[in-house]
Amino acid sequence: MQATPERADPPTAARAPEVRPLSGNEAIARGAWEAGVRVAAAYPGTPSTEIMENLGDYPPEDLHAQWSTNEKVALDVAIGAALAGKRALAAMKHVGLNVAADSFMSQTYIGANAGLVIVVCDDPGIHSSQNEQDSRIYGQFAMVPVLEPGDAQEALEMTRQAFELSEQFDTIALVRSTTRLSHTRSAVALGARTEAPERSFVEQPAKNVMIPAHARGRHVAIIEREARLRSHFETSPLNRWEAGDKSVGVITAGTCYAYVREVLPDASVLKLGATWPLPPELLRRFCASVAKKPVSIIPRGA
Repeated sequence: MQATPERADPPTAARAPEVRPLSGNEAIARGAWEAGVRVAAAYPGTPSTEIMENLGDYPPEDLHAQWSTNEKVALDVAIGAALAGKRALAAMKHVGLNVAADSFMSQTYIGANAGLVIVVCDDPGIHSSQNEQDSRIYGQFAMVPVLEPGDAQEALEMTRQAFELSEQFDTIALVRSTTRLSHTRSAVALGARTEAPERSFVEQPAKNVMIPAHARGRHVAIIEREARLRSHFETSPLNRWEAGDKSVGVITAGTCYAYVREVLPDASVLKLGATWPLPPELLRRFCASVAKKPVSIIPRGA
């Protein structure tokens, strides 16, 4: 009689991802670590503080994590690391981006080299801040991509994707969170760390030194880069079209998506994971697909 072969465990069993409850800030930190970030710098401020607190818990051989004197210094540290070829992240709250704006607005002309991500946490409703701002306007102003996760799982995934996007288009990538996302906890499937190849510093003064003669040419380059990003987001899975009841359509982003689905579970929804630059043809096609023209639910208070 032929021996019965031993049964192997299902191949998916060993590959099942670990699922863990994480806050949005914990998920952002995890996403940066999984993306192979090597340098992270921040200045504390609610609702962003826990991002750096969590990054500081990862092994020091994986990344250097530091608090900085202020948000501009934090961004300068990240810029230096990215130009030197290491993936880098700077984290701050919305008013901190005001402090970092000088470096931010010049670096958008220079680019990134290695992945360079700014995570900015807005505070709609002014729970812990001196004012209310919408950092998506900074993304439009600086002509850089803005990714806007809607839950902790997306916070992890979009932070990872932001590094890829930064390198693909040689740009700072902005990940925008809000108090609702940063401090809400939900189940997250974890991934492994990917060590991104380090890049060499490129000595190119006409690109890296923003005197007026160089900046004029770079201004043209970032207009062209924004056009390429807009084209990219027309078909990117970051922007998700959920076909449903065609009598009404809703365009939404971030944590507002969950509210939309709770109130209008059957509606056609266009969820924008990238809120700048907007994909005009995708928006037009979505609007044309529904009888009642879409209501845009992308408010500050999310």
